[in-house]
Amino acid sequence: MNFDFSDDLKMLREQARKFLAGRSSRQVVRKVFEGGAGYDAALWAEIARMGWLGTAVPEEYGGAAVGYDGLCVLAEELGYVLAPVPFSSSIYLAAEAILIAGSEIQKQKLLPPMIDGSRIGTFALAEGLGNPSPARISAKVVSGRLSGTKLPVPDGEIAHLAVVAALDEAGEVGLYVVELSDDGVSRSRLKSIDPARNQAKIVFDNVRAVRLEEARGYAVIEALINRAAILMAFEQVGGAQACLDMAKAYAMERHAFGRPIASFQAIKHKLADVYVAVELARSNAYYGAWAIATGAAELPVAGAAARVAAIEAFHLASKENIQTHGGIGFTWEADCHFYYRRSKLLAATIGSAPYWKDRLIAALERRNAP
Repeated sequence: MNFDFSDDLKMLREQARKFLAGRSSRQVVRKVFEGGAGYDAALWAEIARMGWLGTAVPEEYGGAAVGYDGLCVLAEELGYVLAPVPFSSSIYLAAEAILIAGSEIQKQKLLPPMIDGSRIGTFALAEGLGNPSPARISAKVVSGRLSGTKLPVPDGEIAHLAVVAALDEAGEVGLYVVELSDDGVSRSRLKSIDPARNQAKIVFDNVRAVRLEEARGYAVIEALINRAAILMAFEQVGGAQACLDMAKAYAMERHAFGRPIASFQAIKHKLADVYVAVELARSNAYYGAWAIATGAAELPVAGAAARVAAIEAFHLASKENIQTHGGIGFTWEADCHFYYRRSKLLAATIGSAPYWKDRLIAALERRNAP
């Protein structure tokens, strides 16, 4: 089976790479990282104007209807440059939740301003430490009013609306849309290993909440995070590839004992290991792209496999990039730590590596059951 992208999508990749190389350099990432703004608003507006936010959204909701494979391509390129924008929280999670579980009226109302970039969304699932689980949801909606605390919420400080996982009066899990400017919502920034991807604590105190009409039970959250896992895996593969490229370039130009350190066996073997991990992650991510684009029944297996391989590849690549740079790689002035920080943050988003390994085993057992 061929999981490769079409020629049109490869052209999209090249155009995205050229744009981001000039517009989202590591200097831009550093400025956001050190400035505390949380994201690059100008870059966000630019990618919205180019239609990236609506890549997988149908045209009737303001999208471009390119498809999920196109969104995967863009996710990888955004990950390569660590683009400081709330793409994953607003598009992979909030917009996707509305697409999966919203009514026709809700999609028509909520999606267009998210697709044109004028409104940022986020997905509020976690309530502290631990992996996603229905047992870990205690926020509750009574008579259309939400109370509870969510943390960490990705890009929660800058978002305009949140899709919140909460219990109804019967104890059933649902997804609710909340305007974060409403009375009763209080937000505070959390300290994060990656300040260019802000995290927040959000407290809801009797706040108006509108249920996404098709969100009944925890299964809708399972479907959402399976899809987000694939998109996030592409972002991680992009970051891992950037680390490999950085390490290779430095090893080629850095000399020791009159030779480039790239000629030393110890360096070559380390970078070869990174290359293998990145290519393994990429192959699993491509499998995931096929599954999400075609709506294949294998999506739970593909999502978990992509997620596991991508977490491991990005961690290894970001760590070995620092090691290859030697002493300077550990300094604030070097850019290596940006990728290491992002690898650690993404590895903890929508569940840890052990969590996704368990999901992969469970999905394989279900698929192979007689």
